[in-house]
Amino acid sequence: MVYQATLLLLLSWFAQEPQTQVQITEWDVPWENTRPRDPAVGEDGQIWFVGQRGDYVSSLNATTGEFEKYDLADGAGPHSVVVGPEGGIWYSGNRQTHIGRLDPETGEIKRYDMPNPAARDPHTMIFDATGSMWFTVQQGNFIGRLSPALEEISLIAVPTERARPYGIELDSTGRPWVVEFGSNKIASIDPKTLELTEYELPDPESRPRRIAITSDDMIWYVDYSRGYLGRLDPSTGEVSEWANPGGAGSRPYAMAKDDKDRLWFFETSPGPNRLVGFDPEREVFFSVNEIASGGGTVRHMVFNPENREIWFGTDTNTIGRAQLPE
Repeated sequence: MVYQATLLLLLSWFAQEPQTQVQITEWDVPWENTRPRDPAVGEDGQIWFVGQRGDYVSSLNATTGEFEKYDLADGAGPHSVVVGPEGGIWYSGNRQTHIGRLDPETGEIKRYDMPNPAARDPHTMIFDATGSMWFTVQQGNFIGRLSPALEEISLIAVPTERARPYGIELDSTGRPWVVEFGSNKIASIDPKTLELTEYELPDPESRPRRIAITSDDMIWYVDYSRGYLGRLDPSTGEVSEWANPGGAGSRPYAMAKDDKDRLWFFETSPGPNRLVGFDPEREVFFSVNEIASGGGTVRHMVFNPENREIWFGTDTNTIGRAQLPE
């Protein structure tokens, strides 16, 4: 029933829905072939990102176009970056099994090593309202919590083998939700007991990769393997899906929610990457916009509510901004 309704929806959209244009700007990163990715917005408007292949953390001043680079240890392989509530810049040391905190004033780095050597590949991170950081450990098959105040890391093992916990977001109660990219499951963690609950998606071929949560606490995900946008209702376990405009091979990846509860994600195949907008209220795709550089693969993005813009990094060595329409 879901798929029949989705087909009719797409036919209606292509025939009637006016396409909303989004202005996309890209800045060339001065360090070549370093895979700039996973940006975060600082309190001063600086855009922070990591060079996964270049072992650095960097900031971009979008007004002046100036970049500043902070070198990490050789082989750190930084994957993601977030701005801490205390102003520090935190990165996941993907290839050296740690999370690091950079003080941008001094350049000093404090390293938090995983308490279990099996917790390789610390991945995507997010801070909650208490100041604790939640993060995924993709290859190690863990979800982690780091308490900077206690300098303590707790690791929660995912029961599904090779689940590959990937994207992570928090709902309105502060509960972390994680997509399991190696399976057809989504998991949640009770922040008090650290109890993990898994929700199975109906198609065994589903591979959810990134996640967004709307203000009604509906869990949205992009199904990378099948080319779908999906919604999980945590209260009932019901799943609804919409076929992407780019079809089954569109490889949806980076994802974000804006201040109007609209969903945005990038189709990364066959190319160039395309930013797609979806309105959950009307259940329509209303915007498709290509990246001028092609993008290679856009892997993660964040929404900045202050300026109503989405920031992302590309495999074509750029940092990009999408200025969203009203």
